[in-house]
Amino acid sequence: MTAHQTAAREALLSLEHISLSFGGVRAVTDISFDVHEGEICTLIGPNGAGKSSLLNVINGVYRPQQGTVRFNGAARKRMHPHEAALSGIARTFQNIALFGRMSVLDNVLTGRNLHRKSTWIEQTLHLGRARSDEAAQRKHADLVIEALDLQRVRHSVVGTLSYGVQKRVELARALAAEPRLLLLDEPMAGMNAEEKRAMAGFIRDANGLFKVTVVLIEHDIGVVMNLSDHIVVLDYGRKIADGAPADVRTHPDVLTAYLGTRH
Repeated sequence: MTAHQTAAREALLSLEHISLSFGGVRAVTDISFDVHEGEICTLIGPNGAGKSSLLNVINGVYRPQQGTVRFNGAARKRMHPHEAALSGIARTFQNIALFGRMSVLDNVLTGRNLHRKSTWIEQTLHLGRARSDEAAQRKHADLVIEALDLQRVRHSVVGTLSYGVQKRVELARALAAEPRLLLLDEPMAGMNAEEKRAMAGFIRDANGLFKVTVVLIEHDIGVVMNLSDHIVVLDYGRKIADGAPADVRTHPDVLTAYLGTRH
């Protein structure tokens, strides 16, 4: 589904005049854009353009000095990360944050914590709903593991796996939470060209299979143009372009600021 196809629908996520400062230094200035349900929206721009700061605003890590974030029709000035997770927002970070001594399955199962029906005591003592609850959580975790082609390493210790596979496990854990909105902070950072193509394919598959809306940060223009339905371009904390890949690709400010090419 393209951005043009979703244009007539109400946005799942809206950023309205967001400004964020740290000690008087502006990270982002008066940024507004919409993300429609079902699309893949990519934030691009030079290092320090404010991309990660915007993701941190969306899931409540940072509180903007000005502006409003509207998610699923509800407007808010501030949401704590736990509240964001409860509302259906999941997040991955630039640096891998997995449990290195745990298996792939156990790492993915941590993404199911908000969906468990049994209490901590029931789980510890294997009482009441614990057994059926555990079976249900494993069933969903296995669906995600299969979708991301991780079956062969399902029981492998995460710390023994390659960097590219660990990034895929991190994506699986986020998807296991069944989010409506998935925020990916440079999910392909440090990968070679083949690994990037594979990860882009998994993101596109997850978008379709799990009906999750995606906002991601990526620097590789080739990957961005092939993967995205919608692109927002930032430069020095300001939005300089916002639209479909074909429109952004030829935007003169993008050619100058991001590609380093004179129009």
